[in-house]
Amino acid sequence: LDKEMQEAEVVEKNAQEEYEKMTVDASAKRTTDSKSITEKSDAKASTEEALQTEKGKKTGLEKEHMAVLELLQSLHGECDWLMQNYDARKEARTGEVEALKSAKDVLNGADYAL
Repeated sequence: LDKEMQEAEVVEKNAQEEYEKMTVDASAKRTTDSKSITEKSDAKASTEEALQTEKGKKTGLEKEHMAVLELLQSLHGECDWLMQNYDARKEARTGEVEALKSAKDVLNGADYAL
């Protein structure tokens, strides 16, 4: 009976030591997990803040892009008009130049009355 009591005490002592070691390990794990959660929460917050900043930049760039596209479309329309009316405008300028030369000649004393 004494031997059984001693064995039971040794088993109880070992079990108590294992339990204490397990609680220390669990406490350390909780501390590590808590730090990890805090670090991950901070990282998430900074990432979300960066995301919002980038979304704001994206919105601004999209507006700028639309303005550039509108300008490009406008310039393209003007260029098309200039290309379509080039010959007519060239003839008009040639006529204006001839008229100015005639006016200059008249002012210099030329007589065009025939």
